[in-house]
Amino acid sequence: MIRLKEKYQKEVIPKMIEKFGYRSQMAVPKIEKVVVNSGFGRLVTGKANDEQKKISDFILEDLSLITGQKAVLTRAKKSIATFKTRKGMPLGVVVTLRGERMYDFLERFIYFALPRTRDFRGIEQKSIDAKGNLTHGLKEHTVFIEILPEKVKNIFGLEVTVVTTAKNKEEGMELLKLMGFPIK
Repeated sequence: MIRLKEKYQKEVIPKMIEKFGYRSQMAVPKIEKVVVNSGFGRLVTGKANDEQKKISDFILEDLSLITGQKAVLTRAKKSIATFKTRKGMPLGVVVTLRGERMYDFLERFIYFALPRTRDFRGIEQKSIDAKGNLTHGLKEHTVFIEILPEKVKNIFGLEVTVVTTAKNKEEGMELLKLMGFPIK
């Protein structure tokens, strides 16, 4: 199996130059970073501090295992009574991947996680925004091969955002299709 970075350099760049007529290889759009985040506010609202800490530590550990990089805890900026949140309360986890770790994660995401997703028939075209960035949500984190389903206490969803340097949706979609993303 060809690595994703090699595939970009050997196959994607020539095809993109041919289709869009770029004058240089440097003008061809590329994947800049991947942001993986998960919000677990619903799981921790109304729970005691020690329970909140257990849940947030569990999700931090699992997301770090999935991405191969330490996850960062995000906290509430202000108190909102309607959502039962207090300032400083843990609400989510985020990881930003670049370079080799980004390509490693994308390979596992495209070739292993997406095919294991229940009722998966491809990524919708509307998941790509006007700048060519892809955002895809997963309902269960257990689709990643690093997670053992029998040891999971809480199943949580996560969102994967692939940020590209494309100038418009058409360029971004073509780049992601050539990279191997299963877009409908």
